[in-house]
Amino acid sequence: MTSARPCIWGTSARIWVWGTSARRWGWGTKHLVLGLWTLLAGCALLPEYQRPELPVPVKWSQAVAPDAAREASAIKWRSFFPDPRLQVLIAAAIENNRDMRIAVARIEEARAVFGIARADRFPTLDLVSSGTSARTPGDLSLSGRTTIGHRYDLGLSLPSFELDFWGRVKNLNEAALAGYLATVEARQAMRLALIADVANAYLTLLEMDERTALARATVDSREQTRFMVSRRRAAGLASDLDYLQADGVLELARAELASLERQRAAAGNALTLLVGREPSGLPPGRALSDQDMASDLAANMPSEVMLHRPDVLAAEQRLRAANANIGVARAAFLPRISLTAGLGTASSALSSLFGRGQGAWSFQPVLRLPLFDGGRTEANVDLAEARKNIAVAEYEKTIQQMFREVADLLAAREQLAEQLRAQERAGKIQSERLHLAEARYQAGVSSYLEVLDAQREDHAAQQGVVQTRRVLLTTAAQLYKALGGGGEDTP
Repeated sequence: MTSARPCIWGTSARIWVWGTSARRWGWGTKHLVLGLWTLLAGCALLPEYQRPELPVPVKWSQAVAPDAAREASAIKWRSFFPDPRLQVLIAAAIENNRDMRIAVARIEEARAVFGIARADRFPTLDLVSSGTSARTPGDLSLSGRTTIGHRYDLGLSLPSFELDFWGRVKNLNEAALAGYLATVEARQAMRLALIADVANAYLTLLEMDERTALARATVDSREQTRFMVSRRRAAGLASDLDYLQADGVLELARAELASLERQRAAAGNALTLLVGREPSGLPPGRALSDQDMASDLAANMPSEVMLHRPDVLAAEQRLRAANANIGVARAAFLPRISLTAGLGTASSALSSLFGRGQGAWSFQPVLRLPLFDGGRTEANVDLAEARKNIAVAEYEKTIQQMFREVADLLAAREQLAEQLRAQERAGKIQSERLHLAEARYQAGVSSYLEVLDAQREDHAAQQGVVQTRRVLLTTAAQLYKALGGGGEDTP
């Protein structure tokens, strides 16, 4: 992004030298002003804004399935997350989450700042009423006698109003507007991220519920197995080693159950923190296998995704604000013209304040031209340009983070789906193997070690299915957010 420097640059003292030389050459004041105005007419105090080029490839490295035709921006979050319990939790989080409240308050703050900046573009009128009494000693009065004077004023006052020849006030207004729009987009980004975070926390809680249920069923099965082995040992059909193995496996299952219950409690606390209050009166939810989130989200070109990502739009608005501040800093090199005026009545006696001939007015134009400030003005320009460069880098960094996030999720989507299908097939195989191993052990054909191995593999396979299913659903929720899902609608 290029930026033109103004025609008049350096210290403001140069402008004064030019003006002095012009008068020395015999120019009139009118010609000097007209000449200066003509010279400045072609100056670019405000750099032309150009959106930086995308610092990422023009397309995703991961191929997108041709049937993936649903755009995330066109899907409302209630449609994407069909679980009624999850919908209630998301709506409660949007209303009660403290980070969300802070984001809303930031918008109000930025709106107020923009209102203050916009007001500076219009003159301010005040109704002013005053009364003054003063005692003048005799040795200071013209008559040689002590006098007491009174003055009463009533009228409209125009405080100092800047004539915005160089666009300083306008650029301040533009910077404030861009800052306001940036907070609006930041709030949308926060809202969309909150929706995805609540969904992820809820899915994690469902995973912990299902894995805890599997672990509890495993504990019950291990207890039955130990009881069976103890009876077989009493009948002389099993050894002490078989009993100790069954007892040890049972204790390991109990330890795993306790660990999963701890993780489930932590997942519930995380969800409560996101929602902002303790959930109560929730409708029935769905199991992980019944969530039915859209898996065919279309990943358009990065430039198109960027138009729907509120965090990218917020970064661009901050860049616009930094660009406008350069124009503000450059305008400080040029003369600043302000007007002060008043219109009303004045009198030495309150009773004659509205009498005939008591009208009063004042008009005071002021031109200020900085001569020497120790380089402060030029340093402010350098500061504004440095902040713009920072804003450009932050914008490009946001784009790069967006590209990597989407690319990673696209790469994970298909692989996780294939992994889940393979693990589901493995789970069925391990279940059949377990039934066969138990039957062989009952018949005395194999040792109890074969049963223990089959139990361990079956339990791990069932747990892996639940874990992978949750990761796949979490990936879908994150991809919905990364592609700028339609989270703008009210809940």
